[in-house]
Amino acid sequence: MKKLINDPKNVVNEAVAGFAAAHADLVRVEFDPVFVVRADAPVSGKVGLVSGGGSGHEPLHAGFVGLGMLDAAVPGAVFTSPTPDPILAATKAVDGGAGVLHIVKNYTGDVLNFETAADLVSADGLEVRSVVIDDDVAVKNSLYTAGRRGVAGTVLVEKIAGAAAERGDTLDAVAAVAEKVIANVRSMGVALTPCVVPHAGEPSFTLADDEIEIGIGIHGEPGRERIKLEPADAIVDRLLASIVEDIPFVAGDTVLLFVNGMGGTPQIELYIVYRRAAEVLAAQGIEVTRSLVGNFTTSLEMQGVSLSVLKLDHELTALWDAPVQTAALRWGR
Repeated sequence: MKKLINDPKNVVNEAVAGFAAAHADLVRVEFDPVFVVRADAPVSGKVGLVSGGGSGHEPLHAGFVGLGMLDAAVPGAVFTSPTPDPILAATKAVDGGAGVLHIVKNYTGDVLNFETAADLVSADGLEVRSVVIDDDVAVKNSLYTAGRRGVAGTVLVEKIAGAAAERGDTLDAVAAVAEKVIANVRSMGVALTPCVVPHAGEPSFTLADDEIEIGIGIHGEPGRERIKLEPADAIVDRLLASIVEDIPFVAGDTVLLFVNGMGGTPQIELYIVYRRAAEVLAAQGIEVTRSLVGNFTTSLEMQGVSLSVLKLDHELTALWDAPVQTAALRWGR
């Protein structure tokens, strides 16, 4: 294993400390327990947004803390849900008097620990809502989940719900916007290589040099099938077919197309993927009016890609376009 780390036990705390030092204009960090919070939190009268999960998916979630997105992010150990205590502390830290929304990926540990934290903070009189993201069309159940997994669509939920909170929507309204995104976004990914979790020191699974895993999860969970390596266009066609047929997306829809790298995929390959996905959607009469390309929901150094397609309307488009200022996404200011 070759990694730029010191002691595997200190990976998360050292990374969070570095993140805080690099982005002190945007965030501050608490270490006991550990969470990342907006530098100006709590924002009075504004709904607070809190998300989190296992580390190793950066920039998700800490990279999306700031104006127009999250108010706090709670990092667990690599590929391990944070415990209720830091979720509870982060929730209290962003309470500006308008309530707090928890944005949770559908992994069993995340769901249970966010639920526990919500129960505890509700007992103190703070109003909390939760939404659970389950955008992965690859598999219904996995080693980590009951139902579909929450994957790269999380970024779109956090951006759009964050914009709704920033404009002053109520807690119920922000939750409704988040649910609207969840209902209209679908994702699927592929792995070309495994990743190495620092404390394990060996690949999380094995793939032959000529094999790829279709429908992989963001922790290296098994996908839908293992096949021989194909050209990029054929791989995109496989992923996109499963996504489009799910809602389904139909001619006349306007969509946001999100091509997400899994951590080890160079930009040149991501744009090859985007080109094909946009061509396929256009051929079906589906108009791509917004796009996002890059490594945003990663799996350490895994080589691979996921596609997400979000059906847009005027409200979701306006919220996507609204200003955002975070370490990983910035526009409109």
